[in-house]
Amino acid sequence: MTQSITVTHTHGSRISVASGGVELMAYVYRPDPDAFESRKPYAHPLRTLAGNPVSGYRPNDHRWHKGLQMTSSHLSGQNFWGGNSYLGPERGYQRVEERVGSMRHDGFEEFTVTDDRLRFVETLTWVENGGQEWARELRTIELHSVEPEEGTWALDWSIHLTNIRGEALHFGSPTTAGREMAGYTGLNWRGPRDFTGGDVIGPDGRGGDGEKGASDLMGTPAADAPWIAFTGEHDGVDGHSTLLFAHAPENLDSATAIHASHWFVRSEPIPSVAPSWAFFEEFELPPGESFGYRYRVVVADGAWDRAHAENYLKNHGW
Repeated sequence: MTQSITVTHTHGSRISVASGGVELMAYVYRPDPDAFESRKPYAHPLRTLAGNPVSGYRPNDHRWHKGLQMTSSHLSGQNFWGGNSYLGPERGYQRVEERVGSMRHDGFEEFTVTDDRLRFVETLTWVENGGQEWARELRTIELHSVEPEEGTWALDWSIHLTNIRGEALHFGSPTTAGREMAGYTGLNWRGPRDFTGGDVIGPDGRGGDGEKGASDLMGTPAADAPWIAFTGEHDGVDGHSTLLFAHAPENLDSATAIHASHWFVRSEPIPSVAPSWAFFEEFELPPGESFGYRYRVVVADGAWDRAHAENYLKNHGW
């Protein structure tokens, strides 16, 4: 049985969702002030039903990492990820402030709260550093399935992006620019510091313990691993938590997906997961055309194994 939620909307700033006396998520759509960190909405904090934090915010190694957020590290020469830009093998990472773009919150087309579900549809504009509007985004976020007996809740995050630039947009990653196995872009999660060295598993025997699991899954096509799970052990309390990241079926359909996705996942030196949409190869979005992706993130108390993750997905269909 699902548990009821309470939604608090501080207009112009943030949306907070609580259940059972615990704030499970805050979605912050008034961006932080530092333009170099790529000003855009993000979800932080994320907490389990037991109240344990499972997201990191502005860690000292990457100040632009903020919980769960939509990013694009390499987009036609602009950086919608934040921080230093990768300029190729010879120049490496450089602080190039004029390359860092932003995502502007324009409003909500829909905002619906029921007893056990929040759903909102947000409109955003992707703006390059000089002020040109490059893309319109329709973002849908749903928080649902708060289940105390399972110790879980779920977040669905979808994006529909349209090129309004007037010329093609080219989506890539540091790997497409020459850095090996650094294909991060798309929906990115940064875990808390105590999740460093956590366990990463995937379906069909993929993944193992600790960093070996992350290494086994790094760069794996989503078609071969439609989900992965990341488990960390908390400081301060005796316990573990697990995050399950899953692609919607349409993301894996070659007839509808604009480009094949691959997993970017690290356990060391930082805990991070992204279902990268441009890991090894760039893709082009012509003027006026659109693409979309849909993802699910499950936040759970406890350390899950492969069977637990597979049973959850089987019992909670899309």
